[in-house]
Amino acid sequence: MTTTLTNEKQSSVRRVLIYRLGSLGDTLVALPALHLVARAFPKAERRMLTNVPVNVKAPPAAAILEHAGLVDGYFRYTVGTRSLGDLARLWWTLFRWRPDVLVYLGSARGVDSARRDENFFRFCGIRHAIGIPVTEAMQRNHWDDATQTFEPEAARLVRNIAQLGDGHLGDPESWDLHLTKEELARADGALGSLVSKPLIAVSVGTKVQSKDWGRENWRALLGRLATIYPDHALALSGAAEESDTSEFAAEGWRQAGGGEVVNLCGRLKPRESAAAFRRARIFIGHDSGPMHLAAAVQTPCVAIFAARNKPRVWFPYGRRHRVVYHQTECWGCGLETCIVEKKRCLTSIRVDEVVEQIRALLD
Repeated sequence: MTTTLTNEKQSSVRRVLIYRLGSLGDTLVALPALHLVARAFPKAERRMLTNVPVNVKAPPAAAILEHAGLVDGYFRYTVGTRSLGDLARLWWTLFRWRPDVLVYLGSARGVDSARRDENFFRFCGIRHAIGIPVTEAMQRNHWDDATQTFEPEAARLVRNIAQLGDGHLGDPESWDLHLTKEELARADGALGSLVSKPLIAVSVGTKVQSKDWGRENWRALLGRLATIYPDHALALSGAAEESDTSEFAAEGWRQAGGGEVVNLCGRLKPRESAAAFRRARIFIGHDSGPMHLAAAVQTPCVAIFAARNKPRVWFPYGRRHRVVYHQTECWGCGLETCIVEKKRCLTSIRVDEVVEQIRALLD
């Protein structure tokens, strides 16, 4: 089913179905690929087949791509459903819409899974498909000899649809969310007087236990930063459920005599949070959606990573960022809950290490 479109065929495409699952971070790392699709099919109606979010902390793709001009509409389904009724309804929905082309931006779930998806989309009447990872090379994040680490996920997605053109991964425009004037104004209003002050943005939350550095570490870190940067203000971000944890961490900042603090948890939509991050000199956080939001608006990040994934695959894209990652023997486990090793890869990260990386950027 995977095909190569001539320029003539490409220009005649009227409807493009983009397949991409996941939440905030998954959508953000796909931005260069989505920009590439928009450039390749500028006159086509582009709709995304995506999942119903399973976690309140994981916004749907529409919350990221709204107003971006990259996607015109959405089809949604429940990932992993075994309901024949649900699958039949999805088939009928796609069959009636009759997409000319499928652009597959799915995660690497194995060649067999990709072939099952290929068969389903063919059954939906889609004749041309681009990017379905039906080979091991398309599934893997390649090893990069130049950096001695793995290919970023954003690069793998762009590589798999390279027939559409260059993804321009290093160009800020490939990561542009096209934030609106209203979103920028909403973010500035939430920041208030902090807009005119040197700002440190922090997100201490995560929806995955194995990524959580621990609120005591965050409290100690913010206390250290308050003594080093007393003229800076602090902006906390995240979901509403993370407000209390953020306040606990911020007490370290306040007790050390830090500057003004604003807690934005639950107050801003994801795109508005990105607009707030653009005001910050630096963003500090876990491997998380807010981290990718900050990177998308070109704010330098210091990111604290567990070793559950291969190094660099999900790191914030760009040269200015600093990542703290301890590669233990069990790296690449993919666990969402780590009990046996007790998050050794993450809890072994010391506050001093993170402070050193922050100072390397700010000083």
